Amino acid sequence: MVIIGSKTYRNNILFMSEPDKSFEISHLLIQWYHSHQRDLPWRKTTDPYPIWISEIILQQTRVAQGMDYFLRFMERFPNVQALAGAAEDEVLKYWQGLGYYSRARNLHAAAKTIVIAFGGVFPTEYTQVLSLKGVGEYTAAAIVSFSANQPYPVVDGNVYRVLSRLFAIDTPMDTGKGKKEFTRLAGLLMDPAQAGTHNQAIMEFGALQCVPRHLDCPSCPLQEKCLAYATRTVQDYPVKQNKTKTRNRYFHYFHILCQGYTWLNRRSGKDI
Repeated sequence: MVIIGSKTYRNNILFMSEPDKSFEISHLLIQWYHSHQRDLPWRKTTDPYPIWISEIILQQTRVAQGMDYFLRFMERFPNVQALAGAAEDEVLKYWQGLGYYSRARNLHAAAKTIVIAFGGVFPTEYTQVLSLKGVGEYTAAAIVSFSANQPYPVVDGNVYRVLSRLFAIDTPMDTGKGKKEFTRLAGLLMDPAQAGTHNQAIMEFGALQCVPRHLDCPSCPLQEKCLAYATRTVQDYPVKQNKTKTRNRYFHYFHILCQGYTWLNRRSGKDI
């Protein structure tokens, strides 16, 4: 039961055991996507290798910042064999500036696994992709749905935001229960025949339309279906149990130049 005006209601769709056979929401998202999608190079291919590279880059990097890195990385390492055969220092060099260098090391290690265990052919089965170093459930779902249209729902920050507002979900997204609930709901809404396009659409919708702040709800194609909009609680979602704590860090360093050379020292240990 939905009580308009209350923040305590729940939508019955969360308890469906079967997907909506009309897939109306999915089709509305896809229709919006065809008109608003950004022109991104990794969307012009079904080759899982560049899709994988783009997903790893975008894990901690905005699209605008990551685009040039993606293009340079792909030019130097156009396929999994080139990446696997490169020296780690060179891979890190092409990653320089993106940060979170464990991503690059994991890419390199996974490429070697693909060459050794899969004969140099990038796998498109979900469990095989998930077995690669540095690949989690979200990334595996993105790769197999974008490259092979397999019906695995992607649930990233954008998707959490869209679903939580659309169905006024008050389960914290950063809990085990929340992750299961959102993943299940994402799967119920997906039209399996258009899995890859649906995943791209809902992610893009969260990135461009259903944004964290400064929303344009009157132009939203899902406005009439959005429970948060109906109750004027859009900014209350998504719900988080643990807010990220921040603190200032201060570092001192030496910039040593000598006869045209710069002294470099590799940081060891953990920390940043």
